[in-house]
Amino acid sequence: MTNRTRRDFLADVGKGMLVASVGPALAADMGLAPAFAGDAPERLTFGDREPLVALMQDTPADKLLPILIAKIQSGTELGTLVGAGALANARTFGGQDYDGYHAFMALVPALTMSKELPEDRRALPVLKVLHRNTQRMQNCGGHKNEVLHPVEAVAELPKDRPAGEVLREATRKKDVAAAERTYAAIAHGDVGEAYNHLQFCVQDEIDVHRVVLAWRSWAILDLVGKDQAHTLLRQSVRFCSAEERGDRTGLRAALPKILDQHRLAGRKVGTREADDAWIEHLAQTIYGGTRAAAADAAAAALAEGMAPEAVGEAISLAANRLVLCDPGRKENEVSAGKPVGSVHGASVGVHASDSANAWRNISRVSDPRNTFASLIVGAYHTAGQAHGQSKQPRPLPEHLEKITAKEAGPLLGEAEAAIRDKDQARAAAAIHRYG
Repeated sequence: MTNRTRRDFLADVGKGMLVASVGPALAADMGLAPAFAGDAPERLTFGDREPLVALMQDTPADKLLPILIAKIQSGTELGTLVGAGALANARTFGGQDYDGYHAFMALVPALTMSKELPEDRRALPVLKVLHRNTQRMQNCGGHKNEVLHPVEAVAELPKDRPAGEVLREATRKKDVAAAERTYAAIAHGDVGEAYNHLQFCVQDEIDVHRVVLAWRSWAILDLVGKDQAHTLLRQSVRFCSAEERGDRTGLRAALPKILDQHRLAGRKVGTREADDAWIEHLAQTIYGGTRAAAADAAAAALAEGMAPEAVGEAISLAANRLVLCDPGRKENEVSAGKPVGSVHGASVGVHASDSANAWRNISRVSDPRNTFASLIVGAYHTAGQAHGQSKQPRPLPEHLEKITAKEAGPLLGEAEAAIRDKDQARAAAAIHRYG
């Protein structure tokens, strides 16, 4: 029981009389009305992870790095920090802030990069992304404006059709609340099965952020545990609802038709390996063909029993060719740090490569239906974008002839110098020579 002074009591009496005289609405505007627990949504918290998650969310960005460095020096693993940053981001943005989900999607790659660096530099990519992550959360108000809160599941899911179809129906209606409640019910079951049901929404449109967010949300579970799967995966539910634009590319009609035509429903995943010539042929079909033709070619290969890895490799090679054959920015597209001929991170090829990576990874952790569907949609996503491309991929002969170094050390030095000079052509040539 809290002890109250006579002054506190009289102050509350006076406040109550004022509220009664001006009315509750004006009193609330004046900050006089009491705040009841039911006035604000219940907060989503993370148990023993909460202190570190809150640190990521509420520490001013300019004060964050010294705190994180001290934690690293005292034994905190980089993966622990990345996991906390991911949970803080998910709670703050719920997959619905452009800069926010870009920071989220960069977390696992930063940790992967760190493992390739010398010990004394290992933390750098992680610290960079965590700073960016916290800066964005702070710019948006930190915990005061967080999006994710506990959600009540629907009482029962229909038993006459897949739960993923029910979820997709809600996201197509842009009904975030219904989609959230549906996925909460789905998430009560097996984590892998819930992820498979989520794919019905992810496969509903081709968008780099849609598929990469879905993959990175799954990948982060290795750091935070599958008990946090619902929190992380509901980001995709909200994203798909918010970004609903109808069947802009014809995919919604094409995918079920292709699955049916090639009799992929109920089929086991194939194991036939492919040689380089086969993979190159499929890659060229995807790169130079229409979306419909590329998806059909991928489906035909899967129906013939080709291993998903072979089809996925062809998709990645086609996406990579979109990068290497990109002529770069034109005169009217130049901006600060993006000169004529440069290829920016938001280019067609870079986005295609990000998407291909995500579709392939999702196919690896999915049931057979979604393994097939993810690769078919991945081919559909990659194709139809080669217009305006150069005929020959980088590096061009005139770039290669300027690279005179032969040994690994000098070639890497040449590549580093070219990167620092923002000379993409020379950097590509040096790495090509390096092999």
